[in-house]
Amino acid sequence: MKVVLAQINPTVGALKNNAQKIIEIIREHTPKCDLIIFPEMALTGYPPQDLLLDKSFIQKTQEVLNGIASSVNSTAVIIGSIRKENHNIYNTVAVIQSGSVLAYRDKMHLPTYDVFDEVRYFTPSEFVEPVEVSVNGKSVKLGLQICEDLWDEEYETKVSKSLCNQGAELLINISASPFHINKHNERIELICDKAKDLKCSFIYCNLVGAQDELVFDGQSCIVNSAGEVIFLSAAFEENVQLVDLDKCKQIKVLELSEEEQIFRALSLGVKDYFQKTGHTQAVIGTSGGVDSALTAAIAQNALGRENVLGIAMPSIFSSDHSISDAQALAENLGIQFEIISIKKINEQMLEGLSPIFNGSAAGLAEENLQARIRGNILMAAANKQGALLLNTGNKTEIALGYCTMYGDMAGALAVISDLNKSQVYDVSRWINTHFKKDIIPQNTLTKSPSAELKPDQVDPFDYDVVSPLVDILITEPERADELKEEGYDPALISDLIKKIRLAEYKRRQAPPGIRISSKAFGVGRRYPIINQFTM
Repeated sequence: MKVVLAQINPTVGALKNNAQKIIEIIREHTPKCDLIIFPEMALTGYPPQDLLLDKSFIQKTQEVLNGIASSVNSTAVIIGSIRKENHNIYNTVAVIQSGSVLAYRDKMHLPTYDVFDEVRYFTPSEFVEPVEVSVNGKSVKLGLQICEDLWDEEYETKVSKSLCNQGAELLINISASPFHINKHNERIELICDKAKDLKCSFIYCNLVGAQDELVFDGQSCIVNSAGEVIFLSAAFEENVQLVDLDKCKQIKVLELSEEEQIFRALSLGVKDYFQKTGHTQAVIGTSGGVDSALTAAIAQNALGRENVLGIAMPSIFSSDHSISDAQALAENLGIQFEIISIKKINEQMLEGLSPIFNGSAAGLAEENLQARIRGNILMAAANKQGALLLNTGNKTEIALGYCTMYGDMAGALAVISDLNKSQVYDVSRWINTHFKKDIIPQNTLTKSPSAELKPDQVDPFDYDVVSPLVDILITEPERADELKEEGYDPALISDLIKKIRLAEYKRRQAPPGIRISSKAFGVGRRYPIINQFTM
């Protein structure tokens, strides 16, 4: 059997454009293959969220799907979509052949954890049954399932096993599986185990692209009945590939380093965020520090050097190396660069605020004023150029509230908000190694991190200790008591937990961030702002 795996990058709600892409692939590959497979919700984009509550969206999707069906001839086509029946909405796979939809198979297991909220919209399938299609005049039973149906260990119904018990000759899973670090390894291992245990070949077709906070990494694959990977699609890019199942042999699956995974995922996240919102230009506040340097490097890779403007905004507390490092970064990346001093603006603001500040000792209000002046400058530059401001805050800072509302928290997209401080350094060093030159200046990587909001200021954390500890408290809060037994300072743990809890109101007002971990701030983590629970 010759199969086309169409790992595509649709846009949520762009029904016409998504359908056109699907039809073009069908027309190009129909003469060459027996089966064409598209990912979960390839027609609507994933996740459509409350678009699913709009009757016109449901109706239009069905009309467009019918139009696609009319373009299909003898080649069987599998497309992820949605459908409505008896007031119920289903996450579905449409099986199309000879100009019409032969059958639908609906998603049974609807995830409700982390970033998923499918029970809010969908009704689960009540049955599992293969679908018969014609291939070269012969009937072939396909075992179709959708994303979570593969991950059925914790569910009563074992979808893959049930399909095989009913005579499925080939298992096919269409997915919109979001990326997080090393997620691909988990998928491959699970698919290989199922194929080997059930003695049935397995095709996995995953979405690629970015939608708001989520990145989909693709990496679709085919595994034979011996549990061997015989085909693997590209990571983080569209890939439409013809595969002859009868001629494929086992291949070695090469693993990307965590740093490369992060860099490519964030680059795709930025690229799609701009393209799908209709923007091209980015503005970044470049301070000479590692966070803004990494953000600028990702933006340049995603958008092109001509589309990125870095702005340095020195104050009376800024060191000489802050400007020289920011300028060196801009030269290394080839991006536009401007220097706008905030010294006079800050003096004028302080003078205007003197009736309120009333000669009191300088403190947090004065420090934050500098950050807010910079935020205003960056937003003004972005507005003037029709650009988007990219936020440069990292996960450790955002977790602990070490950030200024309406200042360094400003932006349309928080590029590195799911990277802890240690990961920021690791990915920055990887960039220099990968591109075989010091794109990010060495002084940026070796100097002590500082917000430079007062004389001789440095960040008040030992990031080597705090960053991994904060990550554990966010991803595995139940481990808090165990951490004390593991040798962590109880006072430090309590202090970090308190800071994380109290900073929730800030995070609610932060720009959306790109998810690269198993637990990011955003739609997958929902804590109340008013929260007086203490351990």
